[in-house]
Amino acid sequence: MSDNVYAQINDRSKLIFKKLVESYLKTGSPAGSETIMKMGGLNLSSASIRSILSNLQKEGLLYAPHRSAGRMPTEKGMRFFVDGLLEFGRISKSDKENIKQQCLTKGKSYEEVLDVASKAISGLSSYAGIVIAPKFQKNLKHVEFIRLNSTQLMLILAYENGEVENRIIEDNGKYNSSLLVQASNYLTSKFTNKNISQIKKLIQIEIKNSQNELELISSKLIQQGIIETQPNSKNPYIFLHGQSNLLKDEIVSKDLDQIRNLFDEIEKKSSFVDILETAGKAKGVQIFIGSKNFLFKHSGLSMVMAPYKNNDQEIIGAIGVVGPTRLNYSKIVPLVDYTSKIIGKVID
Repeated sequence: MSDNVYAQINDRSKLIFKKLVESYLKTGSPAGSETIMKMGGLNLSSASIRSILSNLQKEGLLYAPHRSAGRMPTEKGMRFFVDGLLEFGRISKSDKENIKQQCLTKGKSYEEVLDVASKAISGLSSYAGIVIAPKFQKNLKHVEFIRLNSTQLMLILAYENGEVENRIIEDNGKYNSSLLVQASNYLTSKFTNKNISQIKKLIQIEIKNSQNELELISSKLIQQGIIETQPNSKNPYIFLHGQSNLLKDEIVSKDLDQIRNLFDEIEKKSSFVDILETAGKAKGVQIFIGSKNFLFKHSGLSMVMAPYKNNDQEIIGAIGVVGPTRLNYSKIVPLVDYTSKIIGKVID
């Protein structure tokens, strides 16, 4: 539907539509003129409300699931509501404290913080909480260079979570074994507890300001190994909690095959690069509704997603809630927004 059609809907019709959607979000059931009248705040007859609902249906914002029943919002209608009529609530003090307490506990690793965040947001939203992060945010524990042959070195990157990554560097025999040991020790002491994106920045400064040859050679070696070989962002971390909550929704649970496909998709991680890229382009919280949801293609599901950033305002991941189309957006949008900001504080 074009923006012009939206603009043509008068304030009275918007108010009726808003009340109907709010009733639907609360109950999950169709609403008719009588239900809307009982909500109050209208100086209209039941016949007038029915006429307005009929017009809204012709515009594609509502549909009637049964002949005698009331109406429910279409996906277009939900999008119209979210884009222009939704009033966001405030996140409660207790919810804020809950999120802070769980995510800001000292001693947690990067992965633990993300896992806890997805649990917290699942619990507070009563739906599935999901956190996505690129693999290269792991903190480094050990760096080592080993000569493979006369022209190649292997860079070994050992991370705090136990993962080990090997990368090949072409050096044409330039560096001897003694220098490689010194460089390994120097870089391990320099870059322990830092992730790849932080190390990249430090390397640029090191190369610019290095006072001695070891610093310069070490930095150039690791720059070559890290910058020229891109981290594998196509296999991100996925933290998902509260999947069973989705089955509580009557509309969603009717289509169990789609739910299974959703979880298979998450396990395969096949579309999450798209989420990170989409989150990177977003200024804040994004809402994906029903089949317009580029990830799940499920008409009964929606996703509220926000990027989280580090101190340099670089987007390093995304957090969100997956639930039925009739999510409590006014509560969940500020919840997702707040949790994304808390994660950002923890990551640095």
